[in-house]
Amino acid sequence: MLEKIDLSEKLDKETCKKIREEQAARLGLLQRECKEAGIPVMVVFEGLGASGKGTQINRLIQALDPRGFDVYANSKSTEEEQMRPFLWRFWTKTPADGRIAVFDRSWYRQVTGERFAGRLDESDLGGAFHDIQSFERQLTDGGTVIIKLFLYISKEEQKKRFKRLESSKDTGWRVTKEDWRRNKEYDRYIEICGEMLERTDMNYSPWTIIEATDKDYCSVKIMTRVADCMEEALKKSRLHGEKGKTDAVLRSGKFPNKVLSGVDLTKSLTKEEYKKEIDRLEERLEFLHSQIYRLRIPVVLGFEGWDAAGKGGAIKRLTGHLDPRGYKVHPTAAPNDLERVHHYLWRFWNNVPKAGHIAIFDRTWYGRVMVERIEGFCREQEWRQAYQEINEMEAHMANAGAVVIKFWLHIDKDEQEKRFKERQENPAKQWKITEEDWRNREKWDEYEAAVDEMLVRTSTACAPWVVVEGNCKYYARVKILKTVVDALEAKVKEKKKN
Repeated sequence: MLEKIDLSEKLDKETCKKIREEQAARLGLLQRECKEAGIPVMVVFEGLGASGKGTQINRLIQALDPRGFDVYANSKSTEEEQMRPFLWRFWTKTPADGRIAVFDRSWYRQVTGERFAGRLDESDLGGAFHDIQSFERQLTDGGTVIIKLFLYISKEEQKKRFKRLESSKDTGWRVTKEDWRRNKEYDRYIEICGEMLERTDMNYSPWTIIEATDKDYCSVKIMTRVADCMEEALKKSRLHGEKGKTDAVLRSGKFPNKVLSGVDLTKSLTKEEYKKEIDRLEERLEFLHSQIYRLRIPVVLGFEGWDAAGKGGAIKRLTGHLDPRGYKVHPTAAPNDLERVHHYLWRFWNNVPKAGHIAIFDRTWYGRVMVERIEGFCREQEWRQAYQEINEMEAHMANAGAVVIKFWLHIDKDEQEKRFKERQENPAKQWKITEEDWRNREKWDEYEAAVDEMLVRTSTACAPWVVVEGNCKYYARVKILKTVVDALEAKVKEKKKN
């Protein structure tokens, strides 16, 4: 790809000045229109060392209202970032609706610089590309515009610029031994960059190669490209209209896969059996908690289930013997104003645990394919594509070494009604029951169909669903603890072996 590019492209000073002024006015207008339309924009600057990324970012943002954008300079990952999946640091920086995020280097460092330096195992390369592709597709499916620019210069031009930078004590620090190594092995690095461009040049997030030898030509091409992409996004927005609520339609076919109807809810334990098992499991879990911290194993536990199925009680028993410094429980309610103007997975990525810690989610990202689906809070296209998005998110966590387990606490309608009435009659628990809980019972069959499809389509080897028979709370709590203990023991054993 790169070897075919003519790097001698240039324009005279007067022409460049005229185009820059035109595009600056255009960009300012488009920024305001994208803000009004609620369109988030990400501009990614990648390319060779000394190709002028910093200069060109500065020229681009001069045309924009500084209140509407953020610039992120992404150097090597920090210790905090290294303890999480590599895309975490970028998910947390994705822009809100109507804002612009500019990235000086990005998630592509993993498959270019890290690969060149030998810090990315070649066996992990395919997984890294897959994670990047799914990251960008999820964002663009959610309405984000991703504009990717690769600034390209020749080996001789790069060498000349490195020497010029090193000639001044004010700029010499910017040239590193690694920069010179890439220049010395220019052809190998270009080959790596070329493969990256080919494998991630997707229709939803294409690359634009910027001939960066002439800085003025480079500047006008970047400004024009960014403006063109923003204008195209606005045209599509006007053509398709704003995202609106639609009636949810359950389309699982005439003979959908069923899961919940086959669950044996008669399973139970006596109080004595429960006490004996729970004490043993809590003691084992306490020991394993110290092990996963020492071995830097992250753990993600998700709890879903019917209202009054016992999620809160199960989480309380699970955390009863854990060091509170090593876990955090995240209760998930309806998204707030800040969360609503981001991709729906953004708020969950913000709570991904670092290595050695446990994140427990009381309700999860699966609201997208349950309550949002049934209540019409998202379009059918959105909840249908969410299955793949969720699977990819969980796979990325697992690829980063996390233990990921999701629990569905299952009870029948009679048991739920019994628990609802008990809550109403108990002053200490009346706060737990609302009119919405009773209303949701009227859509039990719709929810059951949605849950069946969710369990079938998102239970994977790396992030399995565990259906918990919950009519007997004793049995449910023991099964949950045993599942967690068994999974952690297996992971600790695997980690020690490796």
